[in-house]
This record gives sequence, structure tokens and C-alpha cells, in this order.
Amino acid sequence: MLAGSAGRNLGLVIALVILCLVGVLTAGDRFGSIDNAMTILRFASVIGVVSVGMTFVIGGGGIDLSVGAIVALASVWATTLATQAMAADTHWILMVFTALAVGAGCGLVNGLLVAYGKVAAFIATLAMLAGARGLAEIIAQRRTQIVRDRGFIDFFGDSILGIPVLVIIFALVAVGGWVLLNRTTFGRRTLAVGGNAEAARLAGIKVQRQTAYLYVLLGVACGLAAVMLMARTTTGTSTHGQLLELDAIAAVVIGGTLLSGGRATIVGTIFGVLIFATLTNVFTLNNLDTSTQAVAKGVIIVAAVLLQQRLAARRRSP
Repeated sequence: MLAGSAGRNLGLVIALVILCLVGVLTAGDRFGSIDNAMTILRFASVIGVVSVGMTFVIGGGGIDLSVGAIVALASVWATTLATQAMAADTHWILMVFTALAVGAGCGLVNGLLVAYGKVAAFIATLAMLAGARGLAEIIAQRRTQIVRDRGFIDFFGDSILGIPVLVIIFALVAVGGWVLLNRTTFGRRTLAVGGNAEAARLAGIKVQRQTAYLYVLLGVACGLAAVMLMARTTTGTSTHGQLLELDAIAAVVIGGTLLSGGRATIVGTIFGVLIFATLTNVFTLNNLDTSTQAVAKGVIIVAAVLLQQRLAARRRSP
């Protein structure tokens, strides 16, 4: 049962329900309130957008360790005095385009290195992690840059029918990601490349170009996450996105996407994001430190990978 997508999603739902029960039992009304639910969703929205993009990269047989650094660089570049001055003369949407362009550019560099440069994804994105974070520190001079455009802050800090705009953006990205993965040729090519790149090449798929597209897609997701983080904190700083790659990869793996590629699920990723966001919220309400949270996340990731390996071994056995 667990080998099927319905079984995996049911297991994730059960895990999420158990976490909510623990939250209610340990934190009472502080956890069960509507305001706290919105807090969880706001927190999940930034990680969720990156995780949707990460689902495509991992499903395509890759990995990206630089997403947190790309988010930081995009947030810093979009909040420099020069960018904000130009936005003041035109429209705050310029800040959004700047963040998206920076994210796409970083993703393109990663994609070219991995697809055409034949550099291992782990090494290429590790180099981008160091480079992007360092460049963000140089641009910001290790200072926090304040977002001063009230139009930007008011738009992304607003709510529609009681639902925060950030949560709506997350929902739209999730729906768009599901359609792209499950209902388009792009999604089928992604899983084909992740499952067997040589077979995909023989079938006529341009594997290198498809791989590069996946990293650009993730880069755009990082740029959008930077915009959301800028709106939530009203700042751009080189410290944004620290350990975001851990949360995104964990959510994707917990959701059921294979680390080896060839199988990916957006629905599972969304549940994985909600599980980790809820876990963080429960820990915070119970005054548990971040070190304990990190240990818990590590244990969950290892358990998820072991479960994946066990299910894969069962499918291979006669």
C-alpha cells in the first residue's frame, strides 16, 4: 500500500495529523488558533516555493545545495539603494523582476556547469553556495538593507478573504508545479531524464538542455522566495535563506520524490513542507531550541531515505 502514491500521501496526512495533535496537547490554544495556522502557512510558503522547484531538479536526477545562498543574493540585489531608487521612479515590480532575474541567472550558471560542463551537481552547486553567499555579503557590506517601498510591503503583506498573499502565491506555485510535472511534456521529459538519462537521449530528448532548464526553473523559484522573504521581514540581507537547502531537500524527500531521480510528486512535497513547518512551530511554542529541531529533522530525513530504499528493494525483488 505504501508503495503507491495514494499510500504515501496517506502516510504523510497521518503524520501531519499526529503532529497537530501533539501541538494541541502540548501548546493548547496557542497552537490551535487560526492566527497560529496562518503563521505556519506563512512560514511554509517561502520554503514551499523553493521545494516545488527542488522537486523538479531532484526528480530530474540532480541536486542543488545553493538555494539558500541564491535567495540571499536575490534579496540583497533587489534591495540595494540603486534598485530601490529605480523602483521608486517606476514601480516596485522592478524589485520583483530583479530578484527573479538574479535567481534565474544563478540557476542558469548551475545548469550550464552541470549539463554542459559535466561538473557533478553536488560540486557545482556547492561552489554556487559559497560564491552567491559571498557576493551577497560584498554587495550588502554585511549590513541589513531595509525595504522602504510601502507599496511593495502593503501588497505582499495584505490578505485576500483572510488568506495572506504569501500563502496564495505558494498555492499558485504548487498548482502550477503540479500541472507542469503531471500534465505537460516538460514534466514527462524531466522524469525520463531522472530515471535514465541515456535512454532519454536515445528517445530523442535533449538531456543537457532539459537539465539546464530544471536549474533555471529552481533559480526562478529562489528569486520568488527571496521576494516573499523580503516582504515578510521587510529586509534584504546576506543571512537570508540559511539552511534553506536542508529544509527544501528534506521536504522533497519526505514527500516521496526519489533522490536518485525518475519519480517526483508535488503533492507529497507540499505535505512534506507542511510537516516540517508544523514541527518547527510545535518546537517553537514549546520553547525547544533550534539544535533540537535540527536533530529531529535529521532523524526524519534518514528515516525517509531508509524507507525509500526499502520500498525500492521490494519493487526490484521478484
